[in-house]
Amino acid sequence: MPSDVTPSSDHSPQRDLSHIFRLLRFTLIVTVAVIAIWLLGDVLTVVFAATLVAVVLHGLARALRRKFPIPYQLAVGLVALIVLLAIVALVYFSGPQIGDQFMRLKQALITQAGDLKGRLGQSSWGQFALDHLPSSLGGNESSSNSSGIFGTGLASSVTGILSSAFGLLGTIAVVLIAGLYFAMSPALYVDGTLRLVPPGHRPLVRKLLLAAGATLWSWTIGQAFDMLVVGLASGIGLTIIGVPLALALGVVAGLCNFIPYIGAILGAVPAILIALSDGTREGLTVAGLYAVIQFLEGNVLAPFIQRHAVHMPPALAILSQTVFGSILGIPGLILASPLTAALLVVGDKATAPLDDDIRVGSDVGETCEPEAEKKKYA
Repeated sequence: MPSDVTPSSDHSPQRDLSHIFRLLRFTLIVTVAVIAIWLLGDVLTVVFAATLVAVVLHGLARALRRKFPIPYQLAVGLVALIVLLAIVALVYFSGPQIGDQFMRLKQALITQAGDLKGRLGQSSWGQFALDHLPSSLGGNESSSNSSGIFGTGLASSVTGILSSAFGLLGTIAVVLIAGLYFAMSPALYVDGTLRLVPPGHRPLVRKLLLAAGATLWSWTIGQAFDMLVVGLASGIGLTIIGVPLALALGVVAGLCNFIPYIGAILGAVPAILIALSDGTREGLTVAGLYAVIQFLEGNVLAPFIQRHAVHMPPALAILSQTVFGSILGIPGLILASPLTAALLVVGDKATAPLDDDIRVGSDVGETCEPEAEKKKYA
């Protein structure tokens, strides 16, 4: 009988130590990750942007290889060349017109912002709003904390070298070139990452990396289609209404739509300001146009895209934009959605699904037929 008790008493401390060790290891990993994001956030932003470019080139190259049996590196080179030629053709044929409209749009927005500030200053509530708006948004409040385009952090000295030596265009060039090299030999970099993982966890990490890559590809293609539709609809609608600089405003609306939810507001503000120069009625008409476009985009286009891509809860998308924008600045705001989509699929693949009796849909009153809902989510 004593011999039956001894093993359990011997193994219990070992299990406790193993549990403590796993907890400490998890805490250490999280701590190192947080410190790395804080110190190297700017560099990590550039790396993730290059990875996103590589995922797009890789996906297009695989699609090309399904049509034509050519070597993979040749397919990537052809895709990069086609994209480059398309950009050159766009700049050659439409660049002068778009550039001229953007210059006029800049001057018009400066004028309209000044007029709007003057009107707000004539009322007490408007003056209150101006006094509490930062100077970067046209207000009167001065802020001593200024962040560059790549955010804050000790690693800004590293990215700052790129920014000061090459400027924004140079940094974009670094992202594109690095993305091209990543796309040329994706197995080299993925396998190198897997070698840093303990052998017992390599199959799971491999599965997570592949799932994250597939999700980034689906999200990017879906978002590109969404941007194209919103940009065309905005430009055509503004042209029909008679708003000046409709081409530039349509491009702005399409580009801003890369940022879900917040981008819709950012894309509508310039058009509304320009329309207000012709009168309040025109401004309200343009606001209604953008409201209709975003309603159709959110209720018709987005569900269609989400069937082929990844579904991201709206609250989580907005919170992720706030968090990454606060940490990494403007690039963090731009890249928050694809980064969150990748993290969501990694979390989904790395964790076990909930059992039917654990789901809370019926408990919080969200579902009317608990059993039917449980079967649907099973």
